[in-house]
Amino acid sequence: MKTKINVQKRYLGHTDIEITPIGLGVMQFSGSSGFFRGIMPDLPPEQMNAVIKTALNGGINWFDTAEIYGRGRSERGLANGLKVAEVQDDEVIIGTKWFPIFRSASNIPQTIDDRIHFLDGYTIDLYMIHQPWGFSSPETEMDAMADLVKAGKIRSVGVSNFNLARMQRAQAALEKRGLPLAVNQVQYSLLNRKIETNGVLDAARETGVTIVAWSPLASGLLSGKFHKNPELLDQTPYFRRLMLRRRLERSRPTVNLLEEIAARYEVTPGQVALNWLINFQGETVVAIPGASKVQQAEENAGAMKFRLSDEELTRLDKLTHDFR
Repeated sequence: MKTKINVQKRYLGHTDIEITPIGLGVMQFSGSSGFFRGIMPDLPPEQMNAVIKTALNGGINWFDTAEIYGRGRSERGLANGLKVAEVQDDEVIIGTKWFPIFRSASNIPQTIDDRIHFLDGYTIDLYMIHQPWGFSSPETEMDAMADLVKAGKIRSVGVSNFNLARMQRAQAALEKRGLPLAVNQVQYSLLNRKIETNGVLDAARETGVTIVAWSPLASGLLSGKFHKNPELLDQTPYFRRLMLRRRLERSRPTVNLLEEIAARYEVTPGQVALNWLINFQGETVVAIPGASKVQQAEENAGAMKFRLSDEELTRLDKLTHDFR
């Protein structure tokens, strides 16, 4: 039987912003428009609203979106869902991202009003550089972001998918402006532990940067559903299907252990995987699993309400060392 615990919030880096260990990623709210054409289905507004309401009811207090997620469609869907749930601005934390590809830092102040428009009255608590592939240096990008903080248009600054060297350059540039680097949002899960060996995690822990783990369930592999029902793979988009098939057998021992531990706590394998992620590295790592269904949002939130034993955390660590 699992022992329920109260959800303790954590500070977002060295800021005064408090978040729950698990947030909700709403990339799926972009639907099939723009960049995600043919990859994601269109979700009806009622479904998006229900997912948001369920996450809130489960204790989740923050949401992650981005400009590239439907060119504002995800941001608008999030704002609409929060309004339907009658959530006030000061009751929720929102992170969104600027897309740098084929752009320079001069575009950051030019497009921030679009982000503000789509979020429709909800504050941008965290604004991130989405990728390290822009035309400008991280120093120039951080100066533009710091200007937005000074102007009162955003509360804090983060990066996403930055390697160690670029993260350190961004952090140093912000320090010159008297600001902390709040987060580095990177891929991290039991099946992708590269940040433990490339210096990113160590540097984040040493300097107080929060690691925000995207794809924390490894595109659904850690839920175990594809291992139990391989025919579900045929219902996934082509390129995702190829990736999942290639990793299916290698991930099976991990899923077997997740199922064993899940039975002990009366939870799901995915909840165990998320619980490992938000506890094994102390308070350094938080996660943003997505959800397109109410049940998924409920399970995500439920992963915060128990804690694996140290022995279970270590067993999962040892079993998945090869994924580092």
